[in-house]
Amino acid sequence: MLTSTQVKTAQSILNIFETSEVRGDYSLVTLIEGDTGHLTFGRSQTTLGSGNLFKLLQRYCGNDGARFATRLETYLGRLQALDFGLDADRKLHNILRATADDPVMRDTQDDFFDMYYWQPAARAAQKMGITSALGVAVVYDGYIHGSWARMRDRTNQEEGTLSDLGEQGWVKAYVKVRRAWLAGSTRADLRATVYRMDAFQRLMDQEYWGLEIPLVVRGVEITLETLHATPRGCYDGPQPGTRVLSLQSPLLRGLDVRLVQLGLSDRGVDIKADGIFGRTSQRLIKDYQTGAGLPVTGVVDIPLIAQLVV
Repeated sequence: MLTSTQVKTAQSILNIFETSEVRGDYSLVTLIEGDTGHLTFGRSQTTLGSGNLFKLLQRYCGNDGARFATRLETYLGRLQALDFGLDADRKLHNILRATADDPVMRDTQDDFFDMYYWQPAARAAQKMGITSALGVAVVYDGYIHGSWARMRDRTNQEEGTLSDLGEQGWVKAYVKVRRAWLAGSTRADLRATVYRMDAFQRLMDQEYWGLEIPLVVRGVEITLETLHATPRGCYDGPQPGTRVLSLQSPLLRGLDVRLVQLGLSDRGVDIKADGIFGRTSQRLIKDYQTGAGLPVTGVVDIPLIAQLVV
């Protein structure tokens, strides 16, 4: 049985692969050219094309405390129908980014990825007799990245079974086989992910089978502190209306900024709701003030916040 810290460390390795963050990026919205998953979102990058993005958001909207459920419910039908037109729906992208500030969404993502990826991977590892933390992490990567069973079977056929090679020998063989498969793929997006196997190979070379921390994966340090830090891009405050927003140095960041940006997006403004009030936000606020007949200051005062954040 892995300890809770070993589980978090194994999961953090995949978070780093997917988002370059130990805790993952709960707000990350990505589109990779040629990726059959299409629109991709969240800590472990679940996809529209797989149908799992619909399942995640349906689960979130089913919680009475979900702050952004009303906004997202209008999209559920299109998500379920795998409407790839959503790849270009910038308003939806902004709603998804904003949900990262809702603890209900962060908990929903954690529970969802645990149910659909970690638990099946842990069961598959246990069934094979893989017990090391690093070995389970390699299996988990197969579930997150795809084609676990195919590569498992190819390893058994080409290199030998776990009973033949032992656990560490088999995991090393699997990583070699999977790397060759990725490197030889006709898809550029898959060829670009050989770094995942290279990272695992480095950990095996260093004998980190227990995933003892601290350790470094792809230049990112995994420690007890980083495992329990507030996730990147998540804002728990300040609440809207508690301060005036304007261009400052350092730039203002927070929940209030994100919700003002989301309010602009709701009104058709082409803005990225990243929670950072920079020059683009200032310019678009000025444009909005001009259109609304307000004094053009680029400053979001309390009355304007009340107007934009509903």
